[in-house]
Amino acid sequence: MSIWLGIDIGTTAVKAAVIRTAYRKVQLVGLGSVDVAQAGALDAAIAQAAHLALGALGSADAIAASVEGVRATVRTIGLPESAHKQIDEVLPFELESALPFDLSEAVFDYRVLPSLKETKGEELSVLVGVAKTADVISRIELVKGAMQMEPERIGLGAFPIANMLPFLPVLADGVVAVVDIGTVSSDVLIMNNGEPVFARTVGVGTKGLPGTAAKLARELRTTIASHRAQGGEVHGRILLCGGGAYVSGAEAFLSTALEAPVEVLGLPAMETPGLLPESTAMPGRFAKAIGLALGLGPRSMGLNLRKGPLAFERGFAWIKEKIPLLAGIAAVIVVSFLFSAWSQLYARSKEKAVLESALATVTKEVLGEETSDPAHASELLSMQTAINDEDPLPHADAFDVMVKLSELIPSSMTHDIEELDIQKQHVVVHGIVDSIPDAQAIQAAVAAERCFSDSKITRTTAQVGGTSQKYQLEFDIKCPEDVKGGAKKSASAAPAASPAASVPEGK
Repeated sequence: MSIWLGIDIGTTAVKAAVIRTAYRKVQLVGLGSVDVAQAGALDAAIAQAAHLALGALGSADAIAASVEGVRATVRTIGLPESAHKQIDEVLPFELESALPFDLSEAVFDYRVLPSLKETKGEELSVLVGVAKTADVISRIELVKGAMQMEPERIGLGAFPIANMLPFLPVLADGVVAVVDIGTVSSDVLIMNNGEPVFARTVGVGTKGLPGTAAKLARELRTTIASHRAQGGEVHGRILLCGGGAYVSGAEAFLSTALEAPVEVLGLPAMETPGLLPESTAMPGRFAKAIGLALGLGPRSMGLNLRKGPLAFERGFAWIKEKIPLLAGIAAVIVVSFLFSAWSQLYARSKEKAVLESALATVTKEVLGEETSDPAHASELLSMQTAINDEDPLPHADAFDVMVKLSELIPSSMTHDIEELDIQKQHVVVHGIVDSIPDAQAIQAAVAAERCFSDSKITRTTAQVGGTSQKYQLEFDIKCPEDVKGGAKKSASAAPAASPAASVPEGK
């Protein structure tokens, strides 16, 4: 929220208006007027008018004031279209010859008009307001001394009234002439479809009325004619504001003299919480003050003479005033961050609980033991799936089998081995013995051996042309050391091989 204060410093009275802005909301919250004669001094009148307008708000975030039109000059300068991007550099050269004083002693601001000029090859129309630097500094110091705060903007003449355009649709109704009637002078601003296109100050005000009424009407006619002579369109209506707008009979007299409808500028269409009816009885009197306050917004339509060396810079005092607001914003950010962090941690903890519950269910069904600890579940899985690397060198190989068979066959038995086949630790022996009981004795001896298992005689046949018996003996080689997780093969684990062991033919 921002509080903007506009101060209209006149010859006989000071008017102040306070605008309060929030998100997409603009409110007129205070109006104040003090006669300079009653206050005793101009700075005292400024302070009192601001105090009346601010009321309970106490202070403003920004202040705007203006210099009188008689202390400045407004010119329309024609420039080539090619100079559009270098207006700041080109304008000083164009103004040098058009001003009665040295440009180094002045400050200026400008607006590029939407219309194009057709004469002398000029295409851009630039409306420029110029004032002496000393006059602008004097106005800044006056407000600073009264308010203990520098004004952020210094307007010019009746230009600040254009800032009320969003809240006064009548200002955008074709060509209108706004006349701010003061005590000793009057400022005229002509707007075309909401754009200020012409401005002039006449040296006649309410002082001397009704005797000076004809002179005031003549000056206004001359001003309007000057606008038309520069290619301006005919105005549709005249809007009066300022203290002189409420002089008895002013509307009727000027309407007849200028041959155009004349009306007093009304109250802008915005919220006015807390304003007393008597404060808004003469809204046109505060038009310039309201326009100055609205000019502190981001879309000002007036001119600002705080340019160049007089440009406004916010100092440490302004930052110090904003410390409570900045601290509040920082606190909101910190609280928001902490809430966001807590929300994320809470969501992750809930997710962790769900995952642990699912892990406990799966481990119970698959591994036979319920656990929600991922490390322990990994251990259980490793125990069930781990397979020790088998030693590529078995505890008993083919040579060991031959030696062991030679030891198991009694020396008194006649035995021949026709074929010994070992594949994947499965042994098939094709042998010849004298009788089937001899084959069965060999099978029993093999079955008793610790590294041989599942021994059986799968076939016996009589030898053709003889009395011997052929048999087929099958068994597996599997020593206890070969079982998963068993000890690795050692030199003493293998069956002892007799150096002279053999399976002699005919044994």
